[in-house]
Amino acid sequence: MICTGANQRQVQAIADEVRLQLKRRAGELPISVEGYEQAEWILADYGDLLVHVFSPKSREYYGLERLWRGGKLVEIPEE
Repeated sequence: MICTGANQRQVQAIADEVRLQLKRRAGELPISVEGYEQAEWILADYGDLLVHVFSPKSREYYGLERLWRGGKLVEIPEE
């Protein structure tokens, strides 16, 4: 999953909410989390799921979508 927050506080809030929802709904906790304090690019590793939460500047700079352009898009169903 790749997403962007408007500022550091929002980047952290997105990562926090993803963690809360995965724990609550699936009992999943991340194997590791990198970059939380700086909040320019938070990477949360959930094993089969990687969550990337970028600041706008970092998302543009790293262009992660280039690496995944051949990847399959997966729709997340509503509950």
